[in-house]
Amino acid sequence: MTAIEEHTPTLDPEEARRLRQERLERIGRWILPLAIMILAIWLWDRICVWNDIPKYILPRPGVVLQTLHDDAGLLFSSLLVTLKITFLSLLLAVVGGVGLAVLFAQSKWVEMSFFPFAIVLQVTPVVAIFPLINIYVDNQTTKLLLCAWIVAFFPILSNTTLGLNSVDRNLRDMFKLNGATRWQQLRYLRLPAAMPYFLGGLKIAGGLSLIGAVVAEFVAGATGQSSGLASRIIEAGYRLNAPRLFAALILISLTGILIFLVLSLVSHLILRRWHESALKQER
Repeated sequence: MTAIEEHTPTLDPEEARRLRQERLERIGRWILPLAIMILAIWLWDRICVWNDIPKYILPRPGVVLQTLHDDAGLLFSSLLVTLKITFLSLLLAVVGGVGLAVLFAQSKWVEMSFFPFAIVLQVTPVVAIFPLINIYVDNQTTKLLLCAWIVAFFPILSNTTLGLNSVDRNLRDMFKLNGATRWQQLRYLRLPAAMPYFLGGLKIAGGLSLIGAVVAEFVAGATGQSSGLASRIIEAGYRLNAPRLFAALILISLTGILIFLVLSLVSHLILRRWHESALKQER
């Protein structure tokens, strides 16, 4: 036996099996969804061919992709309008939700007084609120922004409030015994403890802000004043231009997926070094 063979470590069979399983899971996490998606697109195409469905009712995937390419200028310019409303409403939801959650954490009386109003905003459909907004607000962008903000606001507020109130009581008592002020408790204990909750709410609010922006554009688009993707969908529906309608829907879906992936990456980068949810788990 050579010296190299003597010093070559041998893996335990159980450890080798675990490594193979992890490798397969990493590959399957991407391969399986991709394979299912390709199969679904193929079935979509075959259904159109087998049933000889006209493109103004159900276009083939190739026709949709061609339309997405041909109308790229129009669709992507509308997407920018929708994204502006989406990100501005998400920013306002973060600022307002976190600020109000901190205020709630400082006073139970404030939380009991104002939290029901946040629930009312959450459970009331934005399409029912928009007529009032349309009466009281003149600027069209502000109308859309307010509608999208209403949809995205509550997950940030509720998750951050839950996180701030979920601090270990023993740690809180230890801070008090050491003479920590309320500001010091908030900065060094409660805000770090609430970070995973806030990031979870942020991932939810990211998708909801896009949904809120599109729904607001749908409601406002009835008067022809909106130029976002929703107005393109309405226009395509009126003209029976199904390929453009599907192209706009696919663009919205891909945008929502991208927003979720970006926010998930941000969450992972923030939590990966210290929180259990982002640490690699031993099996």
